[in-house]
Amino acid sequence: MLRPRPGHDRTRRRPSAGRFRATGRPACGRDRRGPVGLAAAAHLAERGIDFLVLEAGEQVAASVAHWGHVRVFSPWQYDIDSAARRLLQADGWSAPDPEWLPTGAELVSDYLAPLAELFGDRVRTNARVSAISRLGYDRVRTAGREEAPFLIRLADGGELQAGAIIDASGTYTSPNVLGASGLPAHGEDTAAGVVDHALPDVLGADRDRYEGRRVLVVGAGHSAATTLLALAQLDATPITWAIRAGHATRTYGGGDADALPARGALGSRLHALVESGRIQLLTGFFTHRVRTTGDGVELISRAPSGAEQSITVDRIVSATGYRPDRSLASELRLDLDPILGSARRPAPVIDPNQHSCGTVPAHGVDELTHPEPGYYAIGVKSYGRAPTFLMATGYEQARSVVAALAGDWEAARDVQLDLPETGVCSPAWPRRRSSGPDWPAASAAACCPPRSQAWAPRRRTTAAAAADPLRVRALPLERSVRDVRRISHRGPARGPSSHL
Repeated sequence: MLRPRPGHDRTRRRPSAGRFRATGRPACGRDRRGPVGLAAAAHLAERGIDFLVLEAGEQVAASVAHWGHVRVFSPWQYDIDSAARRLLQADGWSAPDPEWLPTGAELVSDYLAPLAELFGDRVRTNARVSAISRLGYDRVRTAGREEAPFLIRLADGGELQAGAIIDASGTYTSPNVLGASGLPAHGEDTAAGVVDHALPDVLGADRDRYEGRRVLVVGAGHSAATTLLALAQLDATPITWAIRAGHATRTYGGGDADALPARGALGSRLHALVESGRIQLLTGFFTHRVRTTGDGVELISRAPSGAEQSITVDRIVSATGYRPDRSLASELRLDLDPILGSARRPAPVIDPNQHSCGTVPAHGVDELTHPEPGYYAIGVKSYGRAPTFLMATGYEQARSVVAALAGDWEAARDVQLDLPETGVCSPAWPRRRSSGPDWPAASAAACCPPRSQAWAPRRRTTAAAAADPLRVRALPLERSVRDVRRISHRGPARGPSSHL
C-alpha cells in the first residue's frame, strides 16, 4: 500500500481553498513544475492524493521563465488546466482574458506562480532530480520489484521515496545539437561562446549580442521563426536562415487556414521577410563543421551527396529542437519508440516524418503506461523528439493519469482532446510504420481526419493485444493504482530500446 499522509481523508474529493501540507512518504512524486506538472499536481490535490513537486530551478516554472519574453500563439483558453482553474477560482483568482495571447512571463505570474503558491511546501525549488530507480532494485532485478517504492535521488545528494512518479521534466534543458546528423558538428564545442540555443531575448536582455552583427539561425520550427522575426526588427543586422529541407513550406504553415491566428501569422510574416530579401534562406544546409576564423565563425554544410556550402557569421542561434533526457530513468523499465524516444503507442500519430497537423488523437494513461508500474512521463517529454506538442495535450494526459492513480478508470479512459488545427496537413502521409489496431489508419489524402471520425480509445481484446505484442498492457480496470506497487503487467518486462 502507498502511505497516505497522516490524517488524510480518502473520501475527500476536493481540497478546500488555501494551502496543502504533506508529511511522510508522498503517494506521488512529481518531477519539475511547469504547466503540465502543476496541472498534474492540481488533479492530485482535487482527488486527495498526497504528492510532492520537485522543481530544479530557483523559481516556479523556471524553464518557462527563461523564455518569458516570448508571446505564445495559444490564447489563455487553451493554456489553463481545468482542475487548476477550479482550485484557483476557489481561492479568489480571476482568470485572464481567454482570447489574450500571454507571454511566458505572464504564464508564470498570472497562472503558474499563484497555482504553485496554493500547494505550499508540497512544492520544492532547487530540487534537481539526478536519477530515479526502485529502492534496492536495479533495472534487471524482478522478484518483488512492484513492492518496492520509487527512489528519487537529488543532485545535492538527498534521496526521497514515492509510490508513483509523474515525470513532467520536459526537454527544455536538453536541446538538440547543431550538427545535422544528430551528432555534434566538428568543432561545435569550441564555438560554444558564439552559439545560443533557441529563443534568446533578441529585443531585450540579449539585444547587444545581435544588433549590428551577422546572425545565422539554424532550425525550421516555431522557435526559429520567432527568433527570425525578432532579429528582423534590428537595424543593420544581416540575417541568414539555414534549414536541412529543400524548402520552408512547412515552417510557413497554414496562414489564414490555421485555427490559431497567431501561429498562422508567424509563418506568413516570415515568408514575407524571406521573399523581400530581409532574411536570406539557405536550404539543404547540413551543418558538418564549425570553426572560428579571423572574420567570425564559419559553418560548413556537407549534404549526404557530399556537396558543401559554407557561411561566415558573428553569432549563431541553434533552434534545432530538443530531446528528452532519459538518463534520469535509466534504471526503470520503459517501452520507448525507437524513432522518437516517446512513449511507443502514440508515436505513429505524432511522428513529424508522417504527421504535420494539430489534430492529434486524444491519449491518456493506457498509451502512457510503461512496463514499470507507477511511472508515467507526461507533457512534452512523452513526445520524445516530436515537436508537435501543445499544452492542452499535456493537460489531458495529466488528468487521465491522475484519474488512474485514484482508481477512477472510467474517467482515466474517457480521454478527449480538441486541438486547433494548423491548416497544414501532409498531402500524402507515407505509411512507414504500423498504426496498430486501435489507432487511425494513415489516409492517402491527408493526416487530419474529419471531426466526425475522431479516434477514441477502447479496451483491447486478447486477439488485438496478441496482434500488437510491443504494446504495453493497461493496468486492470478493477485495480486501483493506489496499490500500484502490487500490480504487474502481463507479459515479459521490457527495457528501453538499445540505442536510446
